[in-house]
Amino acid sequence: MASPRKIIIDTDPGQDDAAAIMLAFGSPEEIEVLGITAVAGNVPLAKTSRNVRLLCEVCGRTDTKVFAGADKPIARPLVTAEHVHGKTGLDGPEWWEPTMPLQDGHAVDFIIDTLRREPEGTVTLCTLGPLTNIALALQKAPDIAPRVKELVMMGGAYFEVGNITPAAEFNIYVDPEAAAVVFRAGIPIVMMPLDVTHKLLTLKRRVARMAEIGTKAAKVMVEMLEFFERFDIEKYGSDGGPLHDPSVIAYLIRPELFSGRDCNVEIETQSELTLGMTVVDWWKVTDRKVNAKVIGDADAEGFFNLLTERLGRL
Repeated sequence: MASPRKIIIDTDPGQDDAAAIMLAFGSPEEIEVLGITAVAGNVPLAKTSRNVRLLCEVCGRTDTKVFAGADKPIARPLVTAEHVHGKTGLDGPEWWEPTMPLQDGHAVDFIIDTLRREPEGTVTLCTLGPLTNIALALQKAPDIAPRVKELVMMGGAYFEVGNITPAAEFNIYVDPEAAAVVFRAGIPIVMMPLDVTHKLLTLKRRVARMAEIGTKAAKVMVEMLEFFERFDIEKYGSDGGPLHDPSVIAYLIRPELFSGRDCNVEIETQSELTLGMTVVDWWKVTDRKVNAKVIGDADAEGFFNLLTERLGRL
């Protein structure tokens, strides 16, 4: 059997980030989490770095190295999403104060040091929030770019366009300059846009199956999803909302659940109207170089079966 894939999770939790982290921890045969880096996004950094530690505690993984990273985007004021995720970012369950500490040092340095230490082409970066930490690492240490095995990200949109503005998806919109740095770095990128995550809906029957597990981690997940859904059901008029971020981890475990195509993706950083838009050359109408695999479709039942089964292992 192949050894587990080494990953760094870069995240701004978020209830859907929580599901991604739980999926990774529930899959030790496929995934080895080298560390988790927090970035400002859904809520400010003090809360995202707290939320990562809470999730490690829920999963019984207090041995995980957790680092705080950038507290604001590279060139802009921070935009957050409490209107979606609640004041804590993980509203729903009754939370406590985490007892596990943050590691000393900055997330950006941890990313750089890890990529330099591990053999070239063995570490995958899994980004669930704005790309600030990754861009800062690439700017500080350009030598790490060829060492990255792959960067699998939740972010962007093409046919589904925007969820924070009419044209832009939240993670890219928060720090479009960072996204532009990452997409130009020459790293193999797999992009999970809204086009695929909007097909991964937390339908009542799917959440009910998670509730049947009965463990602490599953109970916390269900409470988060019940809170998270109320915003999306109101917005999209569907039975349950999209579960964006676990698509990143699911892709590493079961890539056959997903399909897409290799495209050029450019990030809009100038326009007031379309700031943060991911301009995907889906139809190959330019001769711009391919720089990402853009996922367009997924087996939603297979995805939720995987997520539910792995939640049950925690």
